[in-house]
Amino acid sequence: MILAPKTLWTSLVVVLLVIVPLALSGYQTSLATLTLIYALLAMSIDILAGYAGRTPLCHGAIFGVATYVVMYYVTTAGGNPWIGMVLGIATAVCVSAAFALLAVRTSGVYFLLLTLALGMVIWGVCQRWTSVTGGENGLRGTVRPDWLLDPSRFYYFVLAVGLAATFAMWRFVNSPFGLSLKGIRESESRMKSLGYSTTRHLVVGFMFSGLMAGIAGVLYALFNSFVSPSSVALGQSVKGLLMAIIGGVGTLFGGVVGAAVILILENVVSSFTERWSMVLGLLFVLTMIFAPEGIVGKLKSLRRVRKH
Repeated sequence: MILAPKTLWTSLVVVLLVIVPLALSGYQTSLATLTLIYALLAMSIDILAGYAGRTPLCHGAIFGVATYVVMYYVTTAGGNPWIGMVLGIATAVCVSAAFALLAVRTSGVYFLLLTLALGMVIWGVCQRWTSVTGGENGLRGTVRPDWLLDPSRFYYFVLAVGLAATFAMWRFVNSPFGLSLKGIRESESRMKSLGYSTTRHLVVGFMFSGLMAGIAGVLYALFNSFVSPSSVALGQSVKGLLMAIIGGVGTLFGGVVGAAVILILENVVSSFTERWSMVLGLLFVLTMIFAPEGIVGKLKSLRRVRKH
């Protein structure tokens, strides 16, 4: 039986991911773990930006809220890590629901600015509510269960969660509901005339996107064992959005490619120069000029041209 090209490529990528701890050093495995976590954040942003036509600048805040909840519940309240993870994800969904109800009636630059403002509210709370968040000092402490302390074992745990979440997102965007989000992206007025409740669809889409960002935030708490206001700052949202754009908005899996490119460049270039952010900025400019559809989008368009 001959496998379809997509199935073949997917299988190859999964195999390569599985052998990462066997082929790479401990530091490189740690970098791969962080890449998987940020890939989830980038893909969660792409659900809104690429499929619903709403570009958010608040997902770093949703991501960071989940991280804060896990860190506070385990390190300060002395709770069980697994319960802390569930609470972190649930809080992320609640925050995304509140954001959605306030933002989905807007679009374009107004949606962008409103979500930016909502994210800044979360940043302000984390900065000033020092009795809970620790303020500038943040919260620190190991929150991983004992059996996940081994870096390789933790990598496989993140990989398993990431694959499950990626499959859920793929099913979501390719479901009839996901197709309705694409319809809203193309023409919201047309979808309304067909009888769709576009507001309800966007709220559900926003909440699902927030769920995935919350899962990424929980994994980040386990990985980093530290959280501070910078984890919910605008820079976090911009970083996730840039990963989605460089990989390819509207491709979903572009988030994985974008996360890998940015994090690898960030770590490699920063070892040679302190001005590594200039290199990333140049990469973004070149991507917008030569591949505005992103790396994955560009590869897809080249493949279509070759077929014809």
